[in-house]
Amino acid sequence: MKYKDYYKTLGLKRDATAEEIKRCYRKLARKYHPDVSKEDDAETQFKQVSEAYEVLRDPEKRTAYDQFGSDWKAGQDFRPPPNNGPRSEYRGGGFAGSESGDFSDFFESIFGQDNRHANQGFGRGRSRGEDSHTKIAIDIEDAFLGSNRTITFTQTKIGAGGRPIADQRTLKVRIPKGVQQGQKIRLAKQGGAAPGQGEAGDLYLEIEFKSHAYYSVEGRDVYLKLPVAPWEAALGAKIEAPTPNGPVNLTIPANSKNGAKLRLRGRGIPAKTPGDLFAVVDIVLPSATTAEIKKAYQDFRRSVNFNPRKSM
Repeated sequence: MKYKDYYKTLGLKRDATAEEIKRCYRKLARKYHPDVSKEDDAETQFKQVSEAYEVLRDPEKRTAYDQFGSDWKAGQDFRPPPNNGPRSEYRGGGFAGSESGDFSDFFESIFGQDNRHANQGFGRGRSRGEDSHTKIAIDIEDAFLGSNRTITFTQTKIGAGGRPIADQRTLKVRIPKGVQQGQKIRLAKQGGAAPGQGEAGDLYLEIEFKSHAYYSVEGRDVYLKLPVAPWEAALGAKIEAPTPNGPVNLTIPANSKNGAKLRLRGRGIPAKTPGDLFAVVDIVLPSATTAEIKKAYQDFRRSVNFNPRKSM
């Protein structure tokens, strides 16, 4: 097996910067791309250029490759040290690759067979960072109107020496109108960082509704616990009731019982098919804390023949 000088393939010095590596690769890739090049050996040259770029563009792979030093010359017989060479040190995943995904035995001897054919297609097999997940608590009103929120969360990243460390991040997030409890909002490329030059993972925000004194949510339906006076429930009444979208006028039917549900169609969480809002009657009795209220209860007891336990 012959040693491959990836620096020579791209026409670079061994101390080339990342920007120089990228610039030289793009120039040679355009020159040798099989779809446009008129060179007889364009496909072979393109594969060699892509393989060289795959190694030198990734700091981790480049470090492993550079461990051989500068004494090797292109074309010399090459035998990597067994089990203790750069291959055993390298921990990377996929790679950018050439259009054929066919890398040399030399590449395999350093980075392993799993990396040789891990992915096919230029730019598609690159190692990707892990997705991150966190929860965000919002007001129920936010699901009706949408809102902008600033969130702070802790995310693991790779620090110096390749060790994971906790990193606190702050992001501005748009909460879209119509979100539901448990729904996940995807923020592309805001997740964990990838090794080398790979693409970051995604961040998923799981929606939670904050507890509310009056509202509760089931799916897209919203339930309003609506306090009603005994005479409003008995005689019927027209009252103003709050909703997450603003106040509405409600008619309380006569003889409404405690727990009765008044349905407002389409007034729940917005969607193509919105939920409903249910006003749940909650009959509230005045406390007998004054002489006047006590007398009113006594007069009511004398004038009404009512036994709430008659059916028991």
